[in-house]
Amino acid sequence: MGMSDLNYKDYYKVLGLSRSASADEIKKAYRRLAREFHPDKNADKNAEDRFKDVSEAYEVLSDPDKRRAYDALGANWKHGGGFTPPPGWTGGYAGARGAGADPGFSDFFSTLFGDAGAGGGGFRFEGEPDPFRGRARGAAAPARARIQISLEDSHTGATRQVSLSDGRTLNVRVPKGITQGQSIRLAQQGPRGGDLMLEVGFAAHPVFAVDGRDIACTVNVAPWEAALGGRIPVPTLGGTVELNVPAGAQGGRKFRLKGRGLPGTPAGDQTVTLRIVTPPPKDDTERGAYEALSRLFEDFDPRKVT
Repeated sequence: MGMSDLNYKDYYKVLGLSRSASADEIKKAYRRLAREFHPDKNADKNAEDRFKDVSEAYEVLSDPDKRRAYDALGANWKHGGGFTPPPGWTGGYAGARGAGADPGFSDFFSTLFGDAGAGGGGFRFEGEPDPFRGRARGAAAPARARIQISLEDSHTGATRQVSLSDGRTLNVRVPKGITQGQSIRLAQQGPRGGDLMLEVGFAAHPVFAVDGRDIACTVNVAPWEAALGGRIPVPTLGGTVELNVPAGAQGGRKFRLKGRGLPGTPAGDQTVTLRIVTPPPKDDTERGAYEALSRLFEDFDPRKVT
């Protein structure tokens, strides 16, 4: 196809913007239109073509170098008809007029930007969808994002919905035993059909702290439970278990529940720390009980306990 046979693409018009639009206005217009015409959400037969046009426009206008080169065409804009770039035109764009550009974009785009124009700056996760998701794209680099899950999700495995800012909702399988900082790979769900890597973080838990596969919690005990010993209930990710507290246990003592952390090979452990909680006396009777206890243990000096 000769250059004179090209149909001019008014990328500003595609996004419904003026030529003075700011970068923020371009991004907002793109996200709105991408959600509207995404093929996964719009069954209209023309939706995919509109989505491609919107994505191509954003590919150019969101990249300062491409936008500057496109704007440099100036008087050569020919709306609604054939288009011929000026002789020797490069638009100041280093990759212009290369061969074999992204086949998902128009010949107009390929003529202006060539190989170097495809994928240089338009689709940046998070939030910019890929109109060619699922198609072979060569060496597309994986995109990265973050997902927050609960410790329970890792303990049992789970399926969670993740909403992307392009309007897509993905069902993500959370592998059993995954730890903070590891990633879940979603094949062909990223920009340009590449993979999407979701780095896992754990939401703050009301009971447990986590370190790798190990978890830890603090359990309150009454003074008489610590003094006399006995079995006390302790929460774990797998449910409540009973911990055998020896007589004379001191506050701060730690117990290890082997294999009660996150699953793995080997599984993590759970550390339980005792915290002695003293009930405040509510009346003279309870206050008298404390006074009797102090007389009974008058030789005991807690400051000397190590």
